[in-house]
Amino acid sequence: MSVNDIRTVSYKNLGWDTAADIYLPPDFDETRQYPAIVSTHPIGSCKEQTAGNVYGAALAQEGFVVIAFDASFQGASGGSPRFIEDPSIRVSDIRFAIDYLVTLPYVDESRIGAIGVCGGGGYTIHAAMTDHRIKAVTSITGVNFGRLIREGFSNFDPVGALEAMGKQRTAEAKGAPRNFINYLPASVDEGRKNGVTDIDVLEATDYYKSDRGQKPNGATSGLFSFNSAAMGWDAFLHAEVLLTQPLMVVIGDKPGAFGAYRDGWEIYGRAASKDKHIVVAEGWSHYDLYDKPEPVALALKSVVPFFKEHL
Repeated sequence: MSVNDIRTVSYKNLGWDTAADIYLPPDFDETRQYPAIVSTHPIGSCKEQTAGNVYGAALAQEGFVVIAFDASFQGASGGSPRFIEDPSIRVSDIRFAIDYLVTLPYVDESRIGAIGVCGGGGYTIHAAMTDHRIKAVTSITGVNFGRLIREGFSNFDPVGALEAMGKQRTAEAKGAPRNFINYLPASVDEGRKNGVTDIDVLEATDYYKSDRGQKPNGATSGLFSFNSAAMGWDAFLHAEVLLTQPLMVVIGDKPGAFGAYRDGWEIYGRAASKDKHIVVAEGWSHYDLYDKPEPVALALKSVVPFFKEHL
Protein backbone atom coordinates (compact mmCIF):
# COMPACT_ATOMS: atom_id res chain seq x y z
CA MET A 1 0.00 0.00 0.00
CA SER A 2 1.12 3.59 -0.57
CA VAL A 3 1.01 6.60 1.70
CA ASN A 4 -2.13 7.68 -0.14
CA ASP A 5 -4.10 4.90 1.55
CA ILE A 6 -6.46 6.84 3.77
CA ARG A 7 -9.46 5.56 5.69
CA THR A 8 -12.17 8.07 6.52
CA VAL A 9 -13.82 7.18 9.81
CA SER A 10 -16.31 8.55 12.32
CA TYR A 11 -16.48 7.99 16.06
CA LYS A 12 -18.38 9.27 19.08
CA ASN A 13 -17.33 12.44 20.86
CA LEU A 14 -19.19 14.06 23.79
CA GLY A 15 -22.61 14.34 22.16
CA TRP A 16 -21.77 14.29 18.48
CA ASP A 17 -19.55 12.45 15.99
CA THR A 18 -15.98 13.27 15.02
CA ALA A 19 -14.85 12.89 11.40
CA ALA A 20 -11.27 11.75 10.88
CA ASP A 21 -8.85 10.42 8.29
CA ILE A 22 -6.47 7.59 9.13
CA TYR A 23 -3.24 7.61 7.13
CA LEU A 24 -1.80 4.11 6.80
CA PRO A 25 1.84 3.09 6.32
CA PRO A 26 3.12 1.51 3.09
CA ASP A 27 2.47 -2.24 2.87
CA PHE A 28 -0.02 -1.93 5.72
CA ASP A 29 -0.79 -5.28 7.40
CA GLU A 30 -3.96 -5.53 9.50
CA THR A 31 -2.40 -8.32 11.57
CA ARG A 32 0.50 -6.17 12.77
CA GLN A 33 0.53 -3.52 15.48
CA TYR A 34 1.90 -0.07 14.65
CA PRO A 35 2.86 3.01 16.62
CA ALA A 36 0.24 5.71 16.14
CA ILE A 37 0.19 9.52 16.12
CA VAL A 38 -2.70 11.96 16.60
CA SER A 39 -2.30 14.97 14.30
CA THR A 40 -4.20 18.14 15.25
CA HIS A 41 -4.99 20.89 12.76
CA PRO A 42 -4.59 24.65 13.23
CA ILE A 43 -7.30 27.10 14.26
CA GLY A 44 -9.69 27.70 11.36
CA SER A 45 -8.29 24.71 9.50
CA CYS A 46 -9.43 21.14 8.80
CA LYS A 47 -8.05 17.61 8.71
CA GLU A 48 -7.32 17.75 4.96
CA GLN A 49 -4.85 20.59 5.38
CA THR A 50 -1.33 20.65 6.85
CA ALA A 51 -1.96 18.33 9.82
CA GLY A 52 -3.24 15.63 7.49
CA ASN A 53 -2.01 16.00 3.93
CA VAL A 54 1.50 17.16 4.90
CA TYR A 55 2.58 15.88 8.33
CA GLY A 56 0.08 13.03 8.57
CA ALA A 57 1.00 11.71 5.15
CA ALA A 58 4.74 12.05 5.76
CA LEU A 59 4.64 10.28 9.13
CA ALA A 60 2.52 7.47 7.70
CA GLN A 61 5.15 6.99 5.01
CA GLU A 62 7.65 6.42 7.84
CA GLY A 63 5.64 3.58 9.36
CA PHE A 64 3.17 5.27 11.70
CA VAL A 65 -0.60 5.05 11.72
CA VAL A 66 -1.71 8.69 11.81
CA ILE A 67 -5.17 10.00 12.65
CA ALA A 68 -6.05 13.55 11.58
CA PHE A 69 -9.47 14.70 12.77
CA ASP A 70 -11.76 17.68 12.34
CA ALA A 71 -12.27 19.66 15.54
CA SER A 72 -15.70 19.57 17.15
CA PHE A 73 -18.06 22.18 15.65
CA GLN A 74 -15.79 22.43 12.60
CA GLY A 75 -15.16 20.69 9.30
CA ALA A 76 -17.05 17.42 8.82
CA SER A 77 -17.34 16.80 12.58
CA GLY A 78 -20.58 17.36 14.45
CA GLY A 79 -21.51 19.81 17.13
CA SER A 80 -23.67 22.92 17.18
CA PRO A 81 -23.50 25.88 16.95
CA ARG A 82 -20.82 25.82 14.29
CA PHE A 83 -17.32 27.33 14.38
CA ILE A 84 -16.83 27.24 18.14
CA GLU A 85 -13.13 27.47 19.06
CA ASP A 86 -13.13 26.34 22.69
CA PRO A 87 -9.66 25.23 23.83
CA SER A 88 -10.98 22.83 26.47
CA ILE A 89 -13.07 21.00 23.88
CA ARG A 90 -10.23 21.07 21.36
CA VAL A 91 -8.01 19.32 23.92
CA SER A 92 -10.83 16.90 24.68
CA ASP A 93 -10.98 16.11 20.94
CA ILE A 94 -7.42 14.81 21.15
CA ARG A 95 -8.36 12.51 24.03
CA PHE A 96 -11.29 11.14 22.01
CA ALA A 97 -8.96 10.49 19.07
CA ILE A 98 -6.78 8.43 21.40
CA ASP A 99 -9.87 6.63 22.68
CA TYR A 100 -10.60 5.64 19.10
CA LEU A 101 -7.03 4.61 18.32
CA VAL A 102 -6.83 2.21 21.27
CA THR A 103 -9.82 0.29 19.92
CA LEU A 104 -8.03 -0.48 16.64
CA PRO A 105 -6.35 -3.91 16.64
CA TYR A 106 -3.51 -2.66 14.45
CA VAL A 107 -2.52 0.14 16.87
CA ASP A 108 -0.11 -0.50 19.75
CA GLU A 109 -1.72 1.46 22.59
CA SER A 110 1.60 1.72 24.41
CA ARG A 111 3.14 3.63 21.48
CA ILE A 112 0.93 6.66 20.85
CA GLY A 113 2.33 10.09 20.10
CA ALA A 114 0.85 13.45 19.17
CA ILE A 115 1.69 16.28 16.80
CA GLY A 116 -0.08 19.56 16.16
CA VAL A 117 0.34 22.57 13.89
CA CYS A 118 -0.15 26.22 14.94
CA GLY A 119 -3.02 26.35 17.45
CA GLY A 120 -3.08 22.56 17.17
CA GLY A 121 0.46 22.54 18.53
CA GLY A 122 -0.64 24.40 21.64
CA TYR A 123 -3.62 22.08 22.09
CA THR A 124 -1.37 19.04 21.64
CA ILE A 125 1.04 20.23 24.32
CA HIS A 126 -1.82 20.82 26.75
CA ALA A 127 -3.34 17.41 25.93
CA ALA A 128 -0.01 15.71 26.61
CA MET A 129 0.13 17.29 30.06
CA THR A 130 -3.22 15.82 31.03
CA ASP A 131 -3.25 12.58 29.04
CA HIS A 132 -0.12 10.51 29.58
CA ARG A 133 -1.26 7.92 27.08
CA ILE A 134 0.66 10.31 24.82
CA LYS A 135 4.25 9.06 25.01
CA ALA A 136 5.93 11.73 22.85
CA VAL A 137 4.75 15.14 21.65
CA THR A 138 5.73 17.45 18.79
CA SER A 139 4.62 21.03 18.21
CA ILE A 140 5.01 22.44 14.70
CA THR A 141 5.08 26.26 14.87
CA GLY A 142 2.72 25.92 17.86
CA VAL A 143 0.67 28.85 19.15
CA ASN A 144 -0.85 29.37 22.60
CA PHE A 145 -4.37 30.40 21.52
CA GLY A 146 -5.21 31.76 24.96
CA ARG A 147 -2.33 34.24 24.78
CA LEU A 148 -3.14 35.13 21.19
CA ILE A 149 -6.78 35.93 21.88
CA ARG A 150 -5.87 38.01 24.94
CA GLU A 151 -3.42 39.97 22.81
CA GLY A 152 -3.67 40.41 19.04
CA PHE A 153 -7.09 38.83 18.52
CA SER A 154 -8.63 41.27 21.02
CA ASN A 155 -6.58 44.27 19.87
CA PHE A 156 -4.78 44.06 23.22
CA ASP A 157 -8.01 44.90 25.04
CA PRO A 158 -9.16 41.54 26.42
CA VAL A 159 -11.60 43.01 28.94
CA GLY A 160 -13.23 45.17 26.29
CA ALA A 161 -13.44 42.13 24.00
CA LEU A 162 -15.06 40.10 26.78
CA GLU A 163 -17.68 42.80 27.27
CA ALA A 164 -18.49 42.75 23.55
CA MET A 165 -18.61 38.94 23.48
CA GLY A 166 -20.97 38.88 26.45
CA LYS A 167 -23.33 41.37 24.82
CA GLN A 168 -23.29 39.41 21.58
CA ARG A 169 -23.95 36.10 23.31
CA THR A 170 -26.90 37.62 25.20
CA ALA A 171 -28.28 38.95 21.93
CA GLU A 172 -27.92 35.54 20.29
CA ALA A 173 -29.61 33.84 23.24
CA LYS A 174 -32.56 36.15 22.60
CA GLY A 175 -32.71 35.22 18.92
CA ALA A 176 -30.24 37.51 17.15
CA PRO A 177 -28.22 36.04 14.25
CA ARG A 178 -24.88 34.42 15.09
CA ASN A 179 -21.82 36.59 14.52
CA PHE A 180 -19.30 34.50 12.61
CA ILE A 181 -16.03 36.36 12.15
CA ASN A 182 -13.43 35.52 9.55
CA TYR A 183 -9.94 35.68 11.01
CA LEU A 184 -8.41 36.67 7.65
CA PRO A 185 -8.96 39.10 4.77
CA ALA A 186 -10.45 37.70 1.57
CA SER A 187 -7.13 37.94 -0.27
CA VAL A 188 -3.57 39.12 0.19
CA ASP A 189 -4.28 42.14 -2.01
CA GLU A 190 -7.32 43.10 0.06
CA GLY A 191 -5.30 42.75 3.24
CA ARG A 192 -2.57 45.02 1.95
CA LYS A 193 -5.14 47.57 0.75
CA ASN A 194 -6.52 47.63 4.28
CA GLY A 195 -3.10 48.28 5.77
CA VAL A 196 -2.14 44.75 6.82
CA THR A 197 1.63 44.36 6.94
CA ASP A 198 2.15 41.46 9.36
CA ILE A 199 3.84 38.42 7.85
CA ASP A 200 1.60 35.91 9.64
CA VAL A 201 -1.69 37.48 8.54
CA LEU A 202 -0.58 37.90 4.93
CA GLU A 203 0.95 34.43 4.66
CA ALA A 204 -2.06 32.84 6.36
CA THR A 205 -4.24 34.51 3.75
CA ASP A 206 -2.00 33.23 0.97
CA TYR A 207 -2.29 29.70 2.37
CA TYR A 208 -5.99 29.57 3.25
CA LYS A 209 -7.47 31.80 0.55
CA SER A 210 -5.70 30.42 -2.52
CA ASP A 211 -5.25 27.13 -4.31
CA ARG A 212 -2.07 26.62 -2.31
CA GLY A 213 -3.88 25.36 0.79
CA GLN A 214 -7.58 26.09 0.44
CA LYS A 215 -9.95 23.22 1.24
CA PRO A 216 -13.77 23.24 1.43
CA ASN A 217 -13.78 22.78 5.22
CA GLY A 218 -10.92 25.16 6.02
CA ALA A 219 -13.29 27.91 7.02
CA THR A 220 -10.95 30.30 8.93
CA SER A 221 -14.06 31.39 10.83
CA GLY A 222 -14.91 31.70 14.50
CA LEU A 223 -18.11 32.24 16.48
CA PHE A 224 -17.32 35.56 18.15
CA SER A 225 -19.69 35.19 21.10
CA PHE A 226 -18.08 31.90 22.17
CA ASN A 227 -14.47 33.09 21.95
CA SER A 228 -14.65 34.18 25.59
CA ALA A 229 -13.89 30.56 26.57
CA ALA A 230 -10.31 31.03 25.34
CA MET A 231 -9.62 34.24 27.27
CA GLY A 232 -8.82 32.50 30.55
CA TRP A 233 -7.04 29.51 29.00
CA ASP A 234 -3.29 28.91 28.84
CA ALA A 235 -1.84 26.12 26.70
CA PHE A 236 1.25 25.92 28.92
CA LEU A 237 -0.33 26.06 32.38
CA HIS A 238 1.45 23.61 34.76
CA ALA A 239 3.97 22.56 32.08
CA GLU A 240 6.72 22.75 34.71
CA VAL A 241 5.02 19.91 36.59
CA LEU A 242 2.86 17.92 34.17
CA LEU A 243 4.66 17.97 30.82
CA THR A 244 7.17 15.19 31.39
CA GLN A 245 7.06 13.29 28.07
CA PRO A 246 9.74 13.71 25.40
CA LEU A 247 9.05 17.00 23.61
CA MET A 248 10.08 18.43 20.26
CA VAL A 249 9.28 22.02 19.33
CA VAL A 250 9.72 23.24 15.73
CA ILE A 251 9.60 26.96 14.91
CA GLY A 252 10.63 29.27 12.09
CA ASP A 253 12.92 32.19 12.88
CA LYS A 254 10.79 34.80 11.07
CA PRO A 255 8.48 35.94 13.88
CA GLY A 256 4.97 37.24 13.18
CA ALA A 257 1.96 38.47 15.10
CA PHE A 258 0.60 35.01 15.90
CA GLY A 259 3.59 34.46 18.17
CA ALA A 260 4.78 30.92 17.43
CA TYR A 261 8.43 31.94 17.79
CA ARG A 262 8.03 33.28 21.33
CA ASP A 263 5.61 30.51 22.32
CA GLY A 264 8.04 27.87 21.08
CA TRP A 265 10.90 29.17 23.18
CA GLU A 266 8.59 29.62 26.18
CA ILE A 267 7.33 26.03 26.26
CA TYR A 268 10.78 24.66 25.53
CA GLY A 269 12.04 26.48 28.60
CA ARG A 270 9.09 25.68 30.86
CA ALA A 271 8.50 21.99 30.08
CA ALA A 272 9.47 19.51 32.77
CA SER A 273 10.50 17.05 30.05
CA LYS A 274 14.00 15.76 30.59
CA ASP A 275 14.21 14.89 26.89
CA LYS A 276 13.29 18.07 25.01
CA HIS A 277 14.46 19.64 21.79
CA ILE A 278 13.85 22.83 19.83
CA VAL A 279 14.40 23.00 16.08
CA VAL A 280 14.65 26.48 14.56
CA ALA A 281 14.05 26.55 10.81
CA GLU A 282 16.37 29.42 9.89
CA GLY A 283 15.08 31.69 7.17
CA TRP A 284 11.54 30.30 7.30
CA SER A 285 8.25 31.61 8.64
CA HIS A 286 5.23 30.20 10.47
CA TYR A 287 3.28 29.41 7.30
CA ASP A 288 6.32 28.13 5.41
CA LEU A 289 6.24 25.24 7.89
CA TYR A 290 2.68 24.38 6.84
CA ASP A 291 3.56 23.05 3.40
CA LYS A 292 6.70 24.46 1.80
CA PRO A 293 8.85 21.44 0.86
CA GLU A 294 12.20 22.68 2.17
CA PRO A 295 11.18 23.78 5.69
CA VAL A 296 8.82 20.82 6.06
CA ALA A 297 11.67 18.48 5.13
CA LEU A 298 13.88 20.26 7.64
CA ALA A 299 11.24 19.73 10.36
CA LEU A 300 10.69 16.09 9.45
CA LYS A 301 14.43 15.42 9.50
CA SER A 302 14.19 15.83 13.27
CA VAL A 303 10.57 14.85 13.92
CA VAL A 304 10.69 11.42 12.26
CA PRO A 305 13.69 10.06 14.23
CA PHE A 306 12.27 11.66 17.40
CA PHE A 307 9.05 9.67 17.07
CA LYS A 308 10.89 6.52 15.99
CA GLU A 309 13.07 6.71 19.10
CA HIS A 310 10.23 7.29 21.55
CA LEU A 311 7.42 5.25 19.98
